[in-house]
Amino acid sequence: MMKALYVTSLHSFSGKTAVCLALGRHLQQKGYQVGYFKPLSTQPWEPVPGRALDEDADFVRRALELGERAEDLVGVVVTLSLLRSVRGGAAMCDLCPEVKAAYGRVASGKDVVLLEGGASLREGFSVGLGTPEVADALDASALAIIRFNNELALMDDCLVARLRLGERLLGVLINAVPDRAQEFVTEVARPYLEEQGIAVLGILPLREELQAMSIGELADVLDGEFLVLPEKRDELIEHLMVGAMSVDRALPRIRRIPGTKAMITGGDRTDMQLVALETAVNCLILTGHLRPVPEVLRRAEEIGVPVFLVRGNTMQTVEAIERVFGKTRLGQTAKLEQFEALLAEHFDFERLYKGLGL
Repeated sequence: MMKALYVTSLHSFSGKTAVCLALGRHLQQKGYQVGYFKPLSTQPWEPVPGRALDEDADFVRRALELGERAEDLVGVVVTLSLLRSVRGGAAMCDLCPEVKAAYGRVASGKDVVLLEGGASLREGFSVGLGTPEVADALDASALAIIRFNNELALMDDCLVARLRLGERLLGVLINAVPDRAQEFVTEVARPYLEEQGIAVLGILPLREELQAMSIGELADVLDGEFLVLPEKRDELIEHLMVGAMSVDRALPRIRRIPGTKAMITGGDRTDMQLVALETAVNCLILTGHLRPVPEVLRRAEEIGVPVFLVRGNTMQTVEAIERVFGKTRLGQTAKLEQFEALLAEHFDFERLYKGLGL
């Protein structure tokens, strides 16, 4: 009998797509036929104009090598025009049958279907597709991904997940727990939640490198133009810095930041660009569509630092990156393998599979 697991969360960027991908690969390695489905998408993606898809669904489709087309893996993509037609007066319509029909096509021939929830448990109620409603309609169990923010919010989020999902909730996975909070989560939160009937299936430590984005992903988000070394687009960036201050103030700050880092600064800030290149910055993002002087590009190429140019000003560029930076994307083999290893060490697969009846 086919099983369905709804991977959901209370907040955006909690790690749902990463968990779906790692779980999917784990199930495939055990010989299960795995499907993936996103009942509701609120972030229309149009790789082809006029054709609204979901980028996360297409990403998982390719990573798990699924046979369906990208458009087959999403029940409903909510656009403004759809919202108006569904809730714009007398012409009300029920979207649930459409979601169930699409899900049925994906589920055919599968042993397990992983459903990916929206940005939060609030999402979808206005169009009749809240997570609890969809879980009931598709007879799916739920796994809630709880990203650690602080100790109180952690326990509150777990309790709210149970309140919203009820008996559908198989358990929670607590993600991105910093070292300072490990003892509290393990010794205080976990026993308390288990006493409340909430199964804690895993506690994943924070790994900064998993929050990193590739240089190519940053360039794509910003519609950037590479000036040198586009072949380094797969290298990962863990930290972002803004070079809007004086060089004297920026220098000690750059040196204090560990790991790989990118500097965002104006294309006309030659002083800042040259200092960044001499202090182990791994990428330069130049704003304002202002090309740097040849000396900067020459030096960047000599030491192997890619540089790309964007049209927006520094503030616009920072805002655009902040919307996506820290979202765990496993497009690089090394990141995927690291996340899978983390899950293998800290997640109770057997308890999950027993709960699903596998």
